[in-house]
Amino acid sequence: MVIVEKIMAGGVPSLHVVKEELKNEQTPFVLFVHGFTSAKEHNLHYAYLLAEKGARVVLPEALYHGERSESMPPMELNVRFWDIVMNTIHELKAIKDFFADEGLIDESRIGVSGTSMGGIVTLGALTQYKWITAGVSLMGSPYYVHFLRKQVEYLRDAGHVLPISDEDLEAKMQSLEHFDLSLHKESLNERPLLFWHGEKDQVVPFKPTWAFYEDIRSAYEAKPENIQFIRDPNADHKVSREGLFGLVNWFDTHLYLSTRV
Repeated sequence: MVIVEKIMAGGVPSLHVVKEELKNEQTPFVLFVHGFTSAKEHNLHYAYLLAEKGARVVLPEALYHGERSESMPPMELNVRFWDIVMNTIHELKAIKDFFADEGLIDESRIGVSGTSMGGIVTLGALTQYKWITAGVSLMGSPYYVHFLRKQVEYLRDAGHVLPISDEDLEAKMQSLEHFDLSLHKESLNERPLLFWHGEKDQVVPFKPTWAFYEDIRSAYEAKPENIQFIRDPNADHKVSREGLFGLVNWFDTHLYLSTRV
């Protein structure tokens, strides 16, 4: 039986999903991050299928989301998008350390994934943490600085006045460079990475992510099986059933979920 627990993991409100018989055993570990304006509960179907395979899955609540939400105008939340991304990347380590200290995870089998904002977090986390064994980006983008510039252009073209100075905006862009996977491709080091993206996505555009994948494929010549892109010509900003099972199969393969080692 798969159980779902509401816990505080490393100080972060989270859902802990695992087979009951594996609850106190050392298991493969997957962190799954929800999208912008979503919440941890919305991704339980991913966690359930992974837990059935033998993984311990944690769904953290991102800052200003779900039970951590605060009353603020939508524009202010939009401006804080990258602060939320950065904070989540830092909290992934705190959550991982919480379970590692309890002896509950196999630190050689750790996966990170997420949808939209969660996919963006995943790609940024790969620049920071060598302990990530495999990643899956669902509708994410590795282009942190470029994506922020496009967000600003879109909001200004729509007539919005941003509650942030140009100087602070430039400083934020510079701070993102350290986490921008397009600027630190070497940090992948041939680690297994799967992309899923709909070609009709208007929220996180498909073409830049596809171009990044095409660019890094050559770095995986020794391990071509470690890089894959599932593109859906009919999908917009919503993960298909194919994407769901693609993620489960990817982690099953690269984290050896179905194998007791």
